[in-house]
Amino acid sequence: MLRRWHCALAVAASVATAHPAVPQDRATRGEQRPTKNPLEGNAPAISNGGAMFRTRCAGCHGPDARGYVGPDLTGVWLAGSTDDRLFYVVRRGIPGTEMTPADPLRVNDRDIWQVLAYLRTLSAVTTAPPTGDAANGERLFRSNCTRCHMVNGRGGQLGPDLSRIGSGRPRAGLLSKLRGTSDTIRPGYESVTLVTREGERIRGVRKNEDEFSIQIMDTRERLQGFLKANLNELTVDKQSLMPAYGPERLNDRDLDDLLRYLGGLRGSAAAPR
Repeated sequence: MLRRWHCALAVAASVATAHPAVPQDRATRGEQRPTKNPLEGNAPAISNGGAMFRTRCAGCHGPDARGYVGPDLTGVWLAGSTDDRLFYVVRRGIPGTEMTPADPLRVNDRDIWQVLAYLRTLSAVTTAPPTGDAANGERLFRSNCTRCHMVNGRGGQLGPDLSRIGSGRPRAGLLSKLRGTSDTIRPGYESVTLVTREGERIRGVRKNEDEFSIQIMDTRERLQGFLKANLNELTVDKQSLMPAYGPERLNDRDLDDLLRYLGGLRGSAAAPR
């Protein structure tokens, strides 16, 4: 649980401007929780927050908070979020997502404020401007990726919709996924192989499963349901259906262009130029 509560920070960057402010929970002893981080600029709190971040968050967001599997957290204030909104998202999580709430019996308010105080010190660090040709990256995406991935209503459904991938996944995470060095698979897209009683072998991604049945989307994007009793074999594969794009398939320049295009996908129809 403790390793998951930090992930809610990432969502705040993309939802801050899309959702109105949400009434805050009452703090302990019936007091209103502050809307401004009371520990901002507090040196001991920043030090403690940095230690907690490295222990609980760095595995997902990277040691510098610039993202790895999870998004870059250094730009959440620049994206329009506020201290109280970030606190609320961490404390309550995001229903229906992997952003689980922080259990108040295990993570107190001060812990959250300290981590936010630490992240606030990172928000002023200048980042290198993005490189690559987004126009060529879009062409590469259309020729290599749209069979499985959708962007702004165009493309396949076998893989995740990438229309907002730029706001939810950092460049380093995208790079590791493309090169095949990441073994992270988003829930609902785990690769499975089924063998029926008739000997037919079917590959696809798992959509639903219970003790007696499984529903998959096969590689032709057909939803199919099977009773497990009618299967000779059911294997959950460790590797994603997505192929690895090594240098022999995608050179470094084209990779840079594709990453530039993907990094600009934030829900709008226009690609960055």
